[in-house]
Amino acid sequence: MFKPLYPMSKEVSARRRHETRDIVRRIGVVTADRVRLRGHPIAHPLTIFNPAAVIEDEMLVLYARITVGYFKYASAVVELRLNLSDIYEREPPISVADIVVYPSNKFDMWGVEDPRVCEIGGRRLMTYCGRTSHYFSSERNEKVLPVTAAMENKCWEKICVFRLPRGLRPFIVSDKDAFIVKMKALMLFHRLHMTDGSFYLVASPIPESVLTLKSFRTVSLMDTFVAFDAADFESKLGWGTPPVRVGREYLLLLHGVDLDGCYRVFAILMNENAEVTAVTPEYIMEPREPYEIYGDRPFTVFPCGAATLDDALIISYGAGDSVIGIGEIDLSELMAILDSNRLE
Repeated sequence: MFKPLYPMSKEVSARRRHETRDIVRRIGVVTADRVRLRGHPIAHPLTIFNPAAVIEDEMLVLYARITVGYFKYASAVVELRLNLSDIYEREPPISVADIVVYPSNKFDMWGVEDPRVCEIGGRRLMTYCGRTSHYFSSERNEKVLPVTAAMENKCWEKICVFRLPRGLRPFIVSDKDAFIVKMKALMLFHRLHMTDGSFYLVASPIPESVLTLKSFRTVSLMDTFVAFDAADFESKLGWGTPPVRVGREYLLLLHGVDLDGCYRVFAILMNENAEVTAVTPEYIMEPREPYEIYGDRPFTVFPCGAATLDDALIISYGAGDSVIGIGEIDLSELMAILDSNRLE
C-alpha cells in the first residue's frame, strides 16, 4: 500500500536483535500526587504520563498527558516546569501545572494524547493524538488522528488535523505517534494502524505553509512512504521522540512492541533525506523499575521527549501509562553504539 523510502530500509530491521543493553540512567519520577492543577477544581490529576520535553534556560518544560477520571479515560495536556537541578531528585518538589490543550473539537473530543513538541522556524509546535468524536462508536475508521497546535502569545492554538486522502480513510483505524520534522523537507512522522490489522511506520511530506497557519484546517497527506518495518519479533513500531540534531544527522528514539506486548526503546540516526544511517542492534531501554513494569499498561516505557544537556541526552517518558519517568543517556556512549552499526 505504501512504498519504502529507500532500498536500505529492509536492512534496518535485519540488523536488529531481540536483546537489550539498557543504557538509560533513571534519574527522576513525577507522579500525579506531586502535581497540582491550576484553575481546576480537581486538585491533582489521576495519572500523568507520556510527556514531551523542552529545555528552556534552566528549566525542563514538560507537556504531559493527564487524566482526571477513568470514565472514557479522556486525556488533556498540562505544562509543568521543573528546575534542571530538581530532575535528579527521585521525587521532585510539588509542581503547579496548567492545562494547556484539552478536547474542544470533533477531532479530539474524547482525548488529547501523547504530545510531541518541536520548535521549527522559531515557532513551537505540539502534535498529539486526537481521539475523534466517533472513537467509541461502531465505526472502525479514523478513530485517532494527528492534530497540531502552535504556541501563539504563550497560548496553544490548534491549527490543523492531518488526514490521508479520502480513498484511504476507510482503511485507517488510527494514526498515532506523530510529530513534525524539518529536515531537507518538512514532514510528518506518524504511525498508521489499518483495518486489516497491519501497522506502518511512515512519514509524509507536508507543505511549508503548515508552519504559518493561523486558523484550523485539514491538511491532506500525500506521497506517504514507509520508513522501515518491524522486526520479526515485534508486533509493531512507533515513533518516540522528535529528532535531536547531532552533528549533521538526526537522532531519534523509537519504541518496539514485542509479541507479548512489552514496550522497549531503540535509537536510529537519519540524514537530511530522512534515510536511516545507523541503528542500535539491541534495545537501549526496557521496563525494569516497578513503576515501568506495573501500571495501567504494564511493561511500558514510552519516550516522547528528548533534549541534549552537556554530553547527556535527557529523555522524558511514560512509565506504565501511570507516571512520568526522567532518564539520562550518555550521548557519547549512544553515538559510539550507533557509529559502530552504520548501514552501508
